[in-house]
Amino acid sequence: MLPPRTATAPGAPPVGVLLRRYRHAGEPLACVPVTEGLLNRGFRLTTTRGTYFLKQHLDAATADRATVARQHRATQRLHALGLPVAPPLADARGRTVAVVGGRCYALHPWVEGRHRDGGQLTTGGCRRLGTLLGQVHTALDRVMGAPGAAGPDGTPGGTDADACASADPQDTFRAIDELIRLVRAHRPRDSFDALAEHRLRERRALLDRHAHHRPPAASAAGWVHGDFHPLNLLYRGAEPAAIVDWDRLGLRPRAEEAVRAAAIFFVRPGGELALGKVRAYARAYRRAAGADGAELAAAAHRVWWERLNDFWTLRWRYQLHDRRADAQFPAVSALAVWWTREYEAVREAFAG
Repeated sequence: MLPPRTATAPGAPPVGVLLRRYRHAGEPLACVPVTEGLLNRGFRLTTTRGTYFLKQHLDAATADRATVARQHRATQRLHALGLPVAPPLADARGRTVAVVGGRCYALHPWVEGRHRDGGQLTTGGCRRLGTLLGQVHTALDRVMGAPGAAGPDGTPGGTDADACASADPQDTFRAIDELIRLVRAHRPRDSFDALAEHRLRERRALLDRHAHHRPPAASAAGWVHGDFHPLNLLYRGAEPAAIVDWDRLGLRPRAEEAVRAAAIFFVRPGGELALGKVRAYARAYRRAAGADGAELAAAAHRVWWERLNDFWTLRWRYQLHDRRADAQFPAVSALAVWWTREYEAVREAFAG
């Protein structure tokens, strides 16, 4: 037997210990990191019995055993309803969460597939995407229970208190000033720094002009995936094969997830949204989720405001000293400006 070729990066998982719990999974042959993903770690694990996806849960907000187990129960039930998910495998004692060295791990079947962004989707593919997300939202209502009610396993369903108030522009102005200070102090100064400072000053002017359009707090919430974007959806050919990474499963306004996902799938490199594709996607979502145009219009307004006040990519670079999100900044920052200019056209694409 070949010795296992395990990941050599710091924090490599304890493959031997884990596989002893999953007796059906075989002996390890290779365990190599999967590069996608910003918050948790994933590994392609090859054994004498096949290939698996090994996930190491690290995000502090969602990495405790009870939270991970709840995610697992949800995906098991969604899978039973016929939705494309990849539930975790159970170990010899029927558990889906393995805690080793204080870290939570889960073993999933390996799903062959590829990621597709909106530019790679036909109009029909956009409709299928909207239908899929609508089906996910309605199915989550069935498997998780209504907000405030107990779920099918007796665990609390939660309340809509999870829905957050919209950003206060005064807080955003202070955040902009702090980020500008950090950008100007960065050495050696480069083209990214120049663009960052330009966008921050531009955004301050936009917020000053549109502060009176701040939306009220969301009044209702439902169960959502929480992070629905191209890197969390695998395709096999033209069909979705698996929705992955359910770490952010929670109660939030459902229509906002639909708008937020579209703003990621259908953004072009220059920061514009492909509105024809957005329209096809949104109509399919509304039909599948039972949502109306007014709900999508209100959600589009809230997500526009969120984008106008959000600088997460710059916070990562200048406050956390983490550059993994740098490549996303040009399109993300341009989108907020373009969306403000084309506000009515974007609203109509989601609601019309």
